[in-house]
Amino acid sequence: MNKPENLTHAIMERAKFREMKEGTKEDWAIIGAEYRAFAKDLPDRVLEHLKLLDGDFGGFPVCRLEHSLQTATRAHRDGRDEQYSVMALLHDIGDTLGSYNHPEVAAAILKPFVTEEIHWICQNHGAFQGYYYFHHLGMDREIREEFRDNPHFDACAEFCEKYDQAAFDPDYESESLEFFEPMVRRVMARPLASMYKVAVEE
Repeated sequence: MNKPENLTHAIMERAKFREMKEGTKEDWAIIGAEYRAFAKDLPDRVLEHLKLLDGDFGGFPVCRLEHSLQTATRAHRDGRDEQYSVMALLHDIGDTLGSYNHPEVAAAILKPFVTEEIHWICQNHGAFQGYYYFHHLGMDREIREEFRDNPHFDACAEFCEKYDQAAFDPDYESESLEFFEPMVRRVMARPLASMYKVAVEE
């Protein structure tokens, strides 16, 4: 039985090593080409994963996707730039796989594409958001004070106050995911900082 042409091509284009230390320049040329193509599709994968939050309420007044859209919409309408608005959109994308550390999951996805301050806001927003509800769960609402000396403290507190904690209004008219899609693609078009940055350049 003949294999489909595309499958045969895929097998022919694989590296030959069994251990990385055996790899040749030719092997890594194959892998590098595949990596560049795969990396370009990152915005598609991120947007598809964000859709998993649709209809997931978790007891909240709005679903997690609507909360994300509402947070991003509020930031965008307040004049925030695209990096900030995309962070606002993706800040809770880690809810699906990072139930105990969702801010760090989102921050890891965003880190190559945003400024240090925007990354820090995303990575630490969970502790700052806790100011509004931790005391109702027997937790310390002032846990954010551990970060008081950080230069990004006020920026993170502002993100939570103006956009994140305020984004649970069922009557608010958010922009659609399609509205933010071009921003996601522009922000993620090329990493600002990554050990793999050179590898994605043609």
